[in-house]
Amino acid sequence: MPTPISFLSDFGHADEFVGVVHGVIARIDLEVRVIDVVHNVPRGDIRAGSLALLRAIQYLPEGVALAVVDPDVGTERQPIAARTKWGYFVGPNNGLLAPAVAMVGGADLVVALEDPRFRIPAEGATFEGRDVFAPAAAVLASGQAEIVDLGPELSQDLLTPVMLPLVEPDRSKAVGEVLWVDGYGNVQTNVTPADLSALGLALEDDIQVSIGVASHRLPWVTTYSDVEIGSGLIHIDSYGQIALAVRGGRADDQYALAAGVAVTLARDRAIPLDVQKPPA
Repeated sequence: MPTPISFLSDFGHADEFVGVVHGVIARIDLEVRVIDVVHNVPRGDIRAGSLALLRAIQYLPEGVALAVVDPDVGTERQPIAARTKWGYFVGPNNGLLAPAVAMVGGADLVVALEDPRFRIPAEGATFEGRDVFAPAAAVLASGQAEIVDLGPELSQDLLTPVMLPLVEPDRSKAVGEVLWVDGYGNVQTNVTPADLSALGLALEDDIQVSIGVASHRLPWVTTYSDVEIGSGLIHIDSYGQIALAVRGGRADDQYALAAGVAVTLARDRAIPLDVQKPPA
């Protein structure tokens, strides 16, 4: 039986691009199932795409991960496939694949997708998602080719990393950064519960959140209903990171946050609490 392909891109749905990739895969093997992970990654945002794949990979069935966020399509950056214990990763070697590959234990083989037998001939060089990546993913998923058939082996050291921000160590505060804002306006940071525990903070504590020159005092709670509607909160999100949210609202709007914005969390000071907690 063929294995599934989990497909992530920045193609959006305004054009036919996602459907065309599905079509290429289906023409190679109608039995290959394609799981659309997300296609609204911000256009050309490699870091956002790599984080989306990293968040998703542990919940996806083993098989092939086809990821295409490729602002340098048609340049010297290489199209690759990587073999891991989880399965195969197919996409551009621009940092998009590296965090998820590392998450599943690393690659034991990386190849450049150069064999013309597994490419669709095209006059242009700007739709390699269709012409290069989709055929490679399809033949791997269907078992019609082995990864070594797709092109020459590359050194694993050539797998391009993507730079992800680290929390700056400090005994009095955790200096972090916004990684992701989801469709509800919830704001994920790179700060972990362990970072807050190292500051002596725990669930139900109030935390000072500094964003630029503004400071807010928010409670660390379990879920949204622990505060009143319209109030802000800090919680552990579904991926285990510290996140900011507003019950019934958008934290990105209320606190002027976006991916890449610095956020500092510390013990609360004598500033007004941003929320009203519901009665026990």
